[in-house]
Amino acid sequence: MAQEPGQSPKIDTSVPHSARIWDFWLGGKDNYPVDREAGEAVLRVLPVIATSARQDRAFLGRAVRFLASQGIRQYLDLGTGLPTVDNTHEVAQRAAPESRIVYVDNDPLVLTHARVLLTSSPRGACDYIQADIRTTGAVLAAAADTLDFDEPVALMLLGVLNHILDDDQARRLVADLLEGLAPGSYLVISHTCDATTDELDGEAMRRAVQEVMDRGGTPIRARSPEQIQYLFNQARLLEPGVVSCSRWRPDPSPAPLPEVPHYSGVAILTSTR
Repeated sequence: MAQEPGQSPKIDTSVPHSARIWDFWLGGKDNYPVDREAGEAVLRVLPVIATSARQDRAFLGRAVRFLASQGIRQYLDLGTGLPTVDNTHEVAQRAAPESRIVYVDNDPLVLTHARVLLTSSPRGACDYIQADIRTTGAVLAAAADTLDFDEPVALMLLGVLNHILDDDQARRLVADLLEGLAPGSYLVISHTCDATTDELDGEAMRRAVQEVMDRGGTPIRARSPEQIQYLFNQARLLEPGVVSCSRWRPDPSPAPLPEVPHYSGVAILTSTR
């Protein structure tokens, strides 16, 4: 690992942080007053955001269960966020105990909780890398200690590309990571969306993003569904395409779940490296 979980990195509690705000919306306890204040301010502008956070987490579970059903046994989870219920390794190893998972994040608070992300089943493996996901070569090299990149890997980019503000940089990052993966690998993305539909107010999302940034929080870029879809350009997007994360292959329900301003998709890498 690039940094041992036992170390004590400096945590800045004077400004809000996206991972801690997200934790607040999920009902977690790993947040500070400044995060709760920012989270409440966003809720006043965009009340659906807490539902969006929960639906994004539910999407992770459905996506990983789908990947496990397709024989995927390796996961590279970038922009991990704070541990909560049903982390990637828990869902994956519940379906296939031999699954191997590598988490990557540069948030020092995530590092302090990394031990929760390393509770692997005896047959599988988990690792945590303290790194900036934009250093793609270093990330892939470190992950190779746990993952076999000659075999398919699920590349998980949930709620992290919205922190890459430049569109070209976000696309290059995805392309560089996919370049290191074998055919048959999968790409999973969820992303803050500024879609304007009958259920979603794109302007409210833009105000919510500005609220966080005005308070000194982590910069966020909401993208349109078309812009998010373009991030999948190097792989073949699976049905139902890029949709609200609540509506990506949902579990049976008496009524359709409400659309939320967090869109997602899953694609398969079919070309050779």
